[in-house]
Amino acid sequence: MAGAPSILDGVTDRRTLPVPEGLEGERLDAALARLFGFSRTKAAELVSSGAVLVDGATAVKSDRVHAGAWLDVGLPPARVVPDLVAEPVPGMVVLHDDDHIVVVDKPVGVAAHPSPGWTGPTVVGGLAAAGFRTSTSGAAERQGVVHRLDVGTSGVMVVAKSERAYTQLKRAFKDRTVEKIYHALVQGHPDPSRGTVDAPIGRHPTADYKWAVTAHGKPSVTHYDTLEAHRAASLLEVTLETGRTHQIRVHMAAMRHPCVGDLTYGADPTLAARLGVQRQWLHAMRLRFDHPETGEAVEFTSRYPDDLSDALDRLRSND
Repeated sequence: MAGAPSILDGVTDRRTLPVPEGLEGERLDAALARLFGFSRTKAAELVSSGAVLVDGATAVKSDRVHAGAWLDVGLPPARVVPDLVAEPVPGMVVLHDDDHIVVVDKPVGVAAHPSPGWTGPTVVGGLAAAGFRTSTSGAAERQGVVHRLDVGTSGVMVVAKSERAYTQLKRAFKDRTVEKIYHALVQGHPDPSRGTVDAPIGRHPTADYKWAVTAHGKPSVTHYDTLEAHRAASLLEVTLETGRTHQIRVHMAAMRHPCVGDLTYGADPTLAARLGVQRQWLHAMRLRFDHPETGEAVEFTSRYPDDLSDALDRLRSND
């Protein structure tokens, strides 16, 4: 648009869009957060820096937006995803391998794939170093990844090798036909001992690195069943219907029973130290799905790694 220089001139990514009807009357920072998927804090910083215009005029974060108003938003530079590095991953075990899928037992401290800010080992990097060919569908750095486990979560993970497998498995996860079973050691004793948490999850309103139960989050459903109840904590079997980032950790924390060792979501550091836990006690135990080529039901299981097993033994001995 010709004319006087805009306050947004020179930004690396500029978006112009109308306010949708569903955001009528929302605060500007809240509307930006919902439109672009970042936190209210980040949205407020953009507004304060002058990177947001409403109908061509500067605004403040508490201004209410109206449907049809034009937003002119200058976004900060996108974080760069590092290149895939093929390097061996000590402790990563291949549970199954065929022409279409490879199933691994992912150790703690390993990411699923490269991402901004992560310089450690990855599942796809470990597979590449071991000579595995994986699907090239999707983002280049993801190399066949159809679902993810947190860096601090261990357990079963499937990676697509063929393009058909990638398409079929992505659809299966989206359609919720994959059975995902986790074991989680949580503080206290959930009441009832067996139940369902149905609460939407979105970005945490003040901490970009966290997620939270929020009114405008994505639908998220977690089923749990108590396997063992001890004096300080309970061992749960958890089944996920959905697969949101940090879903189990967020839902358990929302119940006031965070995973033992999960200091990010409010776990007691004293209990974690007493049990020798240095990460969230959460393990992907079992994965069951229809094989993308044969259509037959397949199931893969992982045992507790030593750190989680040792912590559970300590808990049992303290009863």
